[in-house]
Amino acid sequence: MIFRDRTFELNDRDLRKGEFVLYWMQASQRILHNHALEYGIVRANELSLPLVVCFGVFDDYPEANERHFRFMLEGLSEVRAGLGSMDIGFVLKRSEPWKAALDLSGEAAMIVCDRGYLKHQKRWRDMLAAEAECKVVEVESDVIVPVGKAAEKEMYSAATFRPRIHRVLERYMVPFGGSRPLHGSADMDLPSLEPDDLLGSLEVDRTVKGVDTFIGGTSGALSRFHDFVDEKLDRYATERSDPSKRILSDMGPYIHFGQISPITLAVIASEAGSPGTDAFLEELIVRRELAFNFVHYNGSHDNINCLPHWALTTLEEHSGDPREYLYSPEEFEKAGTHDPYWNAAQREMAITGKMHNYMRMYWGKKILEWSADPETAFRTALYLNNRYSLDGRDPNSYGGVAWCFGKHDRPWTERPIFGKVRYMNDNGLRRKFGIDEYVKRVESMEA
Repeated sequence: MIFRDRTFELNDRDLRKGEFVLYWMQASQRILHNHALEYGIVRANELSLPLVVCFGVFDDYPEANERHFRFMLEGLSEVRAGLGSMDIGFVLKRSEPWKAALDLSGEAAMIVCDRGYLKHQKRWRDMLAAEAECKVVEVESDVIVPVGKAAEKEMYSAATFRPRIHRVLERYMVPFGGSRPLHGSADMDLPSLEPDDLLGSLEVDRTVKGVDTFIGGTSGALSRFHDFVDEKLDRYATERSDPSKRILSDMGPYIHFGQISPITLAVIASEAGSPGTDAFLEELIVRRELAFNFVHYNGSHDNINCLPHWALTTLEEHSGDPREYLYSPEEFEKAGTHDPYWNAAQREMAITGKMHNYMRMYWGKKILEWSADPETAFRTALYLNNRYSLDGRDPNSYGGVAWCFGKHDRPWTERPIFGKVRYMNDNGLRRKFGIDEYVKRVESMEA
């Protein structure tokens, strides 16, 4: 059963008579391999009711700007068209997301929602469950293994998490879909905004512009991923860390906005039978879902107190160490350091909406080294990542930033500033990679 261990009743209301079943889409912005949508169709058919899908666009979404909204609305245009082809009505409202569902709940027999892991996402679902007068059921759809089934508590590292997730992976990595509603709702009188018309009217931060590097939507994700499998997956295990070669899937933005399911990617990669498949699945499943475990169970995931005791202690002990270079958050944001490699990484993210995965690690380590103190460094790294990266504000991003400060890692040889936190330097970049080619490529993007 594809819904096994993925459904959670958020309140104790009963099913009631209604005009439709309502699916409040928020985190899983897609049709393909969307457990919440599939569940909504199945329940609507059981109740002999149509399914209606709603989505709320919120001008003040935490840390979002024009770049994020543009990519999201591109994907929602595709969702709207896809639902229309299934005779499912789509209601786009300009409101706080959970209120979009609450506004339509008066005629709903029940509400289905997808699962969010960040603090504000959990709060929205709690508020909807408290105020709605019908049953609210949450369906987990953006991880392969449900978080609670992968581990019942926060895991220390990938080494402790990996065997747990592999024990149950086969049970959950199952493609599904194909259910269609028995009763249509596309012609119901449900006023809706048009995704294509909404971006210009939103009152959002316009200083970070949208990018043409990534076009939102499931079809774009699939096209890009098939190209990756055909052209790069064979080299992924050995060359993915080399910034000069870009042997990357670039699925981060699409996964973050829920425009592609990790199940879809895992199945396609597995069927390819490539030498790089195992390495890709390690990143997609073990490393990514370890970050979801971290965010779900650790209420301090957005600040430095999320770190293990040894990392907090060693960073505090070395917080007063002299810094050869010291930069303000504003200087970091403008890529104004002495280091051409760090500056290139920051510019790549600012220009394209994504940074090479290996450079993100170097980038975060140097913010720690060149900031006044570890707490300021942690805040700066999160701010820059969440502001410029299309896959920022995501459990995987919170996990990645925290890793730079010792999360999911072990103590290393003690040294100034870092203490026992893992260290990286520019000599390592020059020794391992054609790093100057990376800098030239970023410079060409600027030109």
